[in-house]
Amino acid sequence: MLTKTTTIDSFQKLLDGKKTFFFMKHSSTCPISAAAFEEFQKFHYERDMDGYYLVVQDHRKLSDYISETFGIRHESPQAFYFVDGEPKWNGSHQKITLSTLSSVED
Repeated sequence: MLTKTTTIDSFQKLLDGKKTFFFMKHSSTCPISAAAFEEFQKFHYERDMDGYYLVVQDHRKLSDYISETFGIRHESPQAFYFVDGEPKWNGSHQKITLSTLSSVED
């Protein structure tokens, strides 16, 4: 199941409470982001695992916080794999595919 994350506090709780998780910055107006989000959804559905995302247009403050905290330039769409509170992987645009996401966990 995918859960929309809307605040810095809720994102921080993910970092503190989950050993690993995938997170995506999604643009609600971009067709490339729509395709990437579909891949992100399929990945989580096939594995029956939780994932998290934000909509950049609605939650820019959180999007900026993630970029600034981890020193990773903002892109949209953009996906992350967090391990122990740090991003182990991030990719954007056409790099967000079922195949790529599957290979990240290895």
